[in-house]
Amino acid sequence: MFHFDPSKLKEQKEKLHKKMQSQGFWDDPDKARNISTKANSIDNIIKKYESIKNEIEDIEILVEMSEEEEDNSQIKELTNMIKKLDKKLEEFRLEILLNEEYDSNNCILSIHAGAGGTEAQDWAEMLLRMYTRWAESKGYKVDFLDYLSGSDAGVKSVTLIIKGENAYGYLKAEKGVHRLVRISPFDSSNRRHTSFASVDVVPELEEIPDLEIDPSNLKIDTYRASGAGGQHVNTTDSAVRITHLPTGVVVTCQNERSQIKNRETAMKMLSAKLIEIQIIEQKEKIDDIQGDYSQIAWGSQIRSYVFHPYNMVKDHRTDAETGNVQSVMDGNIDLFINEYLVQKKK
Repeated sequence: MFHFDPSKLKEQKEKLHKKMQSQGFWDDPDKARNISTKANSIDNIIKKYESIKNEIEDIEILVEMSEEEEDNSQIKELTNMIKKLDKKLEEFRLEILLNEEYDSNNCILSIHAGAGGTEAQDWAEMLLRMYTRWAESKGYKVDFLDYLSGSDAGVKSVTLIIKGENAYGYLKAEKGVHRLVRISPFDSSNRRHTSFASVDVVPELEEIPDLEIDPSNLKIDTYRASGAGGQHVNTTDSAVRITHLPTGVVVTCQNERSQIKNRETAMKMLSAKLIEIQIIEQKEKIDDIQGDYSQIAWGSQIRSYVFHPYNMVKDHRTDAETGNVQSVMDGNIDLFINEYLVQKKK
């Protein structure tokens, strides 16, 4: 069971601040920046903890006063204060679970439609809407890195960068295959269809890490940008696709007008995926990391979204579920993120 210890967090804060005040701290800018970011993150957590602690004390005082004076006039105010506090506690609970190396980073999120043509591509677009709505609700910025339209509707694949503190820490819970069950709007016979789409998530790396990537192991292709993020870029071959031949990892970027900038972004994306492979250190799991999801199908899903014959969204890793499907599709996915993060800490 995960246990939050503010005293240990304060000790960690003091140690980091001592490092920041030491001579030669900025001699290594990258290391200094990482320490500063970590210190600021801990400062914010401590401030939020103190704020919540003060609010609890205020509520306790009001309750005691009401009981002593037998005054029920403040019940409505107390109820509102408790509701707001409950929401803050839930957000705080999520935040303190994010303490892994790249959790505070921006997030690169890719969605790939599974087999099934238009039906699966429409599902991929629905997931795209869900994640952009979630990001907007958090105050995060969303930019398109790559976009491939569906044949008749939806999207075949799309890659976003979601910018904001802890974006990767939250969205790493979404990595996997997502399954949809509904009456298809594309079926004139109104039959029930099952569709699949995969979601791949890696952190954005501020700098390309010192990885030994042999250039001879890279296949680099350029092509004309198109679609969302690309339709307004230009008509030259500025988009870049890099394939890491030993692992089969493929990354693409087309959001910049410059081929050089797109190549730099693509290399950061590739590096992030290769780092993830190194961390896991199990070659049999490379297929999961690639984002290809060769079996985007029945039995491999992490979550099911059922629109018919009943309404339910269920996460198969944590058993978290809700009957409010529309709310989830509008971006309210914190329930699933929260349960996933809690389970990881057990």
